[in-house]
Amino acid sequence: MALKAPQGGTGMGARYDLFIIGGGINGCGIARDAAGRGLSVCLAEMGDLGGATSSASTKLFHGGLRYLEFFEFGLVRHALAERETLLAAMPHISWPMRFVLPLSPDMRFDTATPTSRLLGAVMPWLRGRRPDWLIRLGLFLYDHLGGRKILPGTTTLYLPGTPEGAALKPKFVKAYEYSDCWVEDARLVVLNARDAEARGARILTRTRVVAASRRGDHWQITLDHDGASQQVTARALVNAAGPWVADVVQGVIRQNSRETVRLVRGSHIVVPRVAGHAKSYFFQGADGRIIFAIPYETDFTLIGTTDADHPGDPRTAHCTDAERDYLIDFANHYLRTPLTADDVVWTYSGVRPLYDDGATSATAATRDYVLSLDDNGPVLLNIFGGKITTYRKLAEDAWDRLKPHFPGARAHWTAGVPLPGGDFPVDGVDRLIDDLCTAHPFLSRAWASRLVRAYGTEAALILTGAQTAADLGRDFGATLTEAELRWLMTHEYARTAQDVVWRRSKLGLRLTAEQVAAIDAFMAAG
Repeated sequence: MALKAPQGGTGMGARYDLFIIGGGINGCGIARDAAGRGLSVCLAEMGDLGGATSSASTKLFHGGLRYLEFFEFGLVRHALAERETLLAAMPHISWPMRFVLPLSPDMRFDTATPTSRLLGAVMPWLRGRRPDWLIRLGLFLYDHLGGRKILPGTTTLYLPGTPEGAALKPKFVKAYEYSDCWVEDARLVVLNARDAEARGARILTRTRVVAASRRGDHWQITLDHDGASQQVTARALVNAAGPWVADVVQGVIRQNSRETVRLVRGSHIVVPRVAGHAKSYFFQGADGRIIFAIPYETDFTLIGTTDADHPGDPRTAHCTDAERDYLIDFANHYLRTPLTADDVVWTYSGVRPLYDDGATSATAATRDYVLSLDDNGPVLLNIFGGKITTYRKLAEDAWDRLKPHFPGARAHWTAGVPLPGGDFPVDGVDRLIDDLCTAHPFLSRAWASRLVRAYGTEAALILTGAQTAADLGRDFGATLTEAELRWLMTHEYARTAQDVVWRRSKLGLRLTAEQVAAIDAFMAAG
């Protein structure tokens, strides 16, 4: 059957090849992938794009070093291979980062991990310990499983007298240093949505799917947008609702599924910068868990994450006082200057929709994804689990499940294809910043850097024709101008100040409540 263009226009009431529920990274990644293959695609998100889990991650493209302890070699290999594929496609919102892993005799395994059990059986005198040689073996695998080309490999670092050691207690003498990548998670979601739309997809935000049912050879989907009910139809339906995937199966599609989702809350704290360098720390605890301490928004450090089962509505997730104190105590085991609760300037928490594999703890639950296809009539694909690093591969795998129903569509195409603003070399950020400062001398380098790190080559479009800061219109504070705000409203689906200051950017760390209210008023006025 040939692919069809949407009928009945591009808005409500249209007929599509593929309808996607959920505007997180998996939904937007699938929309981009499918639109680029020639399908007519519509995506509906009940809130803002990336408004839940996809904007509340630890913001890393990484293989997941600790997953090796669970023998998740396939997951780690795929994620490691993806790091550099993604880095090349979005060098503005993703960049290489070095991680310092201090060594300590206090380091312990989670005793439930397969590696811990094996080591305890073979070397009982090491029961529960995570010895240096085993960490180095894991890092050797980490360097070689994914076919690394851009990122440097692991090195040994002696901490005394170094910037890396200056932030740590003197008892930490030796560390390993390895590579992973940072990513601006919420911007990743929006840029995938924009690219999907540029390829013909329809992206509907603040639009709830209230019902979906099979009608002959198609799905009939009922939408609610600002209280108005509309219907569209589609040949195939993808449920990428993240933490709400099971709710959609049961309450919207009204079906039963043998797959279930385990909701795991990951909380983070942000504190003033704890180190005078640009590297991150990988801290291991006496309880077998790990946390990261990552340079964040120039002046801050991001510390996380926790792993706790979340029994309630994902929208209620927040960093509890107990989680905050746990992260502070964990970090203070390493940091020379201890943190207190008064140092915490912001917290956030996200609920990860992990595939429920029956693991005994939230930490041990698999981070891999499961795709469940129901082709008893018009096709339904339910997405369970996943992690941000493998979103593009998940979209390809989703298509492999769907393609028998769409013969003649384009082959896999997304690897290395830049997202909007990412059409420049991985090492070209400094040149873009220089060019922006030359073209617009009123910019400070920090301001230009923020724009390039958010918009890449499109930063020049936002500043088109501006000879002075006044040419950019109203100044809302923290270098956010009317020109940039209008770009976010026009091109990036932003509707409220929260969309802007906590998802499209993290300027909420620098803006006052009055300034945020002024942004909201401006956006409400259109």
